Amino acid sequence: MTAAAMAADASYDPVLSKLVTSLKEAESLSSEQELHFLQNLLESKEINALVNVHSKVAKVCKDNKCAPLMSSSIQVALDVLEHLSQRCHISPICKEMFYLLQRPHVQSLLATHDAIAQKDFYPHLPDIPIEVDEDEETVKIVQLVKSNEPLVGAQSAEPIVGATIKTDEETGKIIIARIMHGGAADRSGLIHVGDEVIEVNGINVEGKTPNDVLTILQNSEGTITFKLVPSDGKGGQRESKIRVRAHFDYNPENDPYIPCKEAGLGFIRGEILHIVGQDDGYWWQARKECERTSRAGLIPSRALQERRIIYERTQKETNGDTKSSCASICSTPPPSPDSSNTITCRGPKTKKIMYNLDENDDFDRELIATYEEVSKLYPRPGVYRPIVLIGAPGVGRNELKRRLVARDPEKYRSPVPYTTRAMRPGEIPGREYLFVTRDRMETDVSAGKFIESGEYKGHLYGTAAESVKAIVNSGHVCVLSPHYQAIKSLRTPQLKPFIIHIRTPPFNRLKATREANRARSTFDDLNSRGFTDEEFNEMIHSDERINFLYGHFFDEEIVNDNLATALEQLLVCVERAESEPLWAPSSWVQ
Repeated sequence: MTAAAMAADASYDPVLSKLVTSLKEAESLSSEQELHFLQNLLESKEINALVNVHSKVAKVCKDNKCAPLMSSSIQVALDVLEHLSQRCHISPICKEMFYLLQRPHVQSLLATHDAIAQKDFYPHLPDIPIEVDEDEETVKIVQLVKSNEPLVGAQSAEPIVGATIKTDEETGKIIIARIMHGGAADRSGLIHVGDEVIEVNGINVEGKTPNDVLTILQNSEGTITFKLVPSDGKGGQRESKIRVRAHFDYNPENDPYIPCKEAGLGFIRGEILHIVGQDDGYWWQARKECERTSRAGLIPSRALQERRIIYERTQKETNGDTKSSCASICSTPPPSPDSSNTITCRGPKTKKIMYNLDENDDFDRELIATYEEVSKLYPRPGVYRPIVLIGAPGVGRNELKRRLVARDPEKYRSPVPYTTRAMRPGEIPGREYLFVTRDRMETDVSAGKFIESGEYKGHLYGTAAESVKAIVNSGHVCVLSPHYQAIKSLRTPQLKPFIIHIRTPPFNRLKATREANRARSTFDDLNSRGFTDEEFNEMIHSDERINFLYGHFFDEEIVNDNLATALEQLLVCVERAESEPLWAPSSWVQ
């Protein structure tokens, strides 16, 4: 198409038409290949359409004919989603809005609206580089206001600007070793890891130690002025988007090896942590997910915590000194990802646990549990997560399952277990059990067709995996009350179970409630008598073992000291699993 034809066609931008004409007049100034490429580019319909859209949007914004009401609609939508997630069970309209706002088309439309409202369509040109004498050292001066935030030194700490300093092993210079995410230094955007500290408040720090610098900072009031030599590395630090569920309790006040207790972040098992920095092999930076605006704190890294656990248990085996083991951990570099003896949360089983392994039970030895990466799992219409009730024998999880299914048999279903024992009077095949031969069941168990199976008093019992999948695929809520070791088979990305630990109350309450309700002992095949004190103690002991071994896998806990109350709590948990976005292993979401 010629330049004249482009000018006559209203769909082509006049400015681009002039550029094509100018290119042809300047043919003698450039190579023929370059001119041909530019001419084809400027004459393409795609470029002209984009330029037309840009011109119209710019004109509307300039004339203020269609001023936006807000420039952050996507954030408003996310806030509405978070609010609706708590109320989806109240109104069908709320539920419809909840799913509508999650659609990628709606979110893309809102993001486009915000980009136009913020005038994010203008081109951004890079800054003109400034020529600097290569022999001249660049220095920057940064002023920060002293606040109650920790600055970590080699062996001491002082609440000041939220950074870490150390002595460079090769040069002996004082450098910035760590920036605490969300602290004053991080918010300023002017201090970076690797920067060399030359002066603090006009005092030269050459030849001084980190503790000397901390003394200067301790004696400073108000504004603190740093003179720094910028590092050669990249300036900014990005927060990671990793969230993890903690599988252990941590209190920095009781940790003698943390670089700065004031900078530590305490948490309890089950809390969700936002890992914002993993640059240090020993100490990660994190903040609690429920405290998004707070400054990040230090927590032990996965590698460090795994080593602590191994050393502590090794020392318990040999009756040694646990404290000296921790010192060895902190003085030894974390394992390399390429090392053949790297330890991960899926690594070797521990050699010993707090319970006696000689007992006549089949508890697994615990895998090393530190952190588990999680993401929000959003509910899907018509697809329900299986509800899994785990608890000690006799605690009442089977009765809770029965009552839950009885409340709405059309919604809640429970798979019929298999057994090799003989059918008893009054039993109907397919109602209480599916009765099969021992040879057939042993064959199916070996083939991996059961999510759980075991032998009790000479007879095999088990739940088939296909039975669970059939209930889930039919659009019903599958309710299970398996043996605790079935967690390993059930906790998969395919099933995505919601696991609830049914717990025992204290001994006196356990005994009083069971005797008041004339509960029959589940340790007796005929259920012809009440529980004995020995059985109550065994129930509590088993409850504690389950919590120790598998407690980090539970989504909720319910103490069953009253069946009616426990059932109401169970209904609330089930409703949450159906209607709210909940934290789950990241592998379930991807």
